[in-house]
Amino acid sequence: MTMIARISRTAAGLVVAIAFLGALTLASDAQTGPPADTGAGVAAPDKNVVSTANPPDAASEPTAAPSLAPMSLLPKDLSPWGMFSTATIVVKAVMVSLALASVATWTAALAKGFELITTKRELRRQIDALAQSASLAEAVRRLGGRNILEIPALAAIGEFEMSGDLSNVAGVKERIASRLERLEAAAGRRMTRGAGVLATTGAIAPFVGLFGTVWGIMNSFIGISKQHTTNLAVVAPGIAEALLATAMGLVAAIPAVVVYNMFSRSIAGYRAFYGDGTAEILRLASRDLDRFAQKASSRGAAKTASAAE
Repeated sequence: MTMIARISRTAAGLVVAIAFLGALTLASDAQTGPPADTGAGVAAPDKNVVSTANPPDAASEPTAAPSLAPMSLLPKDLSPWGMFSTATIVVKAVMVSLALASVATWTAALAKGFELITTKRELRRQIDALAQSASLAEAVRRLGGRNILEIPALAAIGEFEMSGDLSNVAGVKERIASRLERLEAAAGRRMTRGAGVLATTGAIAPFVGLFGTVWGIMNSFIGISKQHTTNLAVVAPGIAEALLATAMGLVAAIPAVVVYNMFSRSIAGYRAFYGDGTAEILRLASRDLDRFAQKASSRGAAKTASAAE
């Protein structure tokens, strides 16, 4: 809702400014009415009187069309490239920055989307391999060097080796769970890399476009003050570059927001898959600890029996 409100405010400000300029133009056109008939008070010549003067030369009759000088000031090329080429340097800088932001958005979208798809597919395979394993050592062999879930599996085995005395089963499980939790958080942080570009572009691109819009409309008012007229030829260049800056801001911001929301849901799914994998590893570690506890209990019972004999 925040992004929709920002875009709505930007569009509303642009509409108000253009409506104001249009009202000025209409007011100027209304003041410039058709020329008054200056021959209203002159008596019409008598049709019965034959003029003795030489007839006017046809070549001397005024045949020139009304002046089209203001029309020559209108932009001849209203294509996006034409509006960009005639824009001021500030608006050009705004448009170039928005174009680069759009390129960065689509690059991050393609790269991160491919990474998420391949990683989630590989995670499913590795979770299936863990579910079919009976111990951590077997799980490491089944993973076969695939380092997404192999790293937490090796971390659990390393905790076994570092603990030494495995008689305190609860303490070992707690340490393994803590290490797996930290690895899961680190994997989530790694997966969010690159999504910040999308968030930044979606947040600031509408305001950068609005800056270009304000600058273009300001140029229109400057042209009105210099020419002392609100003719469309004076207002059109500023409005054209303002509209183009607004459009480029929306083109950069809308895909960034949509893709960022999609990636947020996809990254949440990746974290859920990774949590399932670490849960499988913790269950395998618990089985290994139970086997060790059973063996230790059997050895203790055997020693007690031999000592009793």
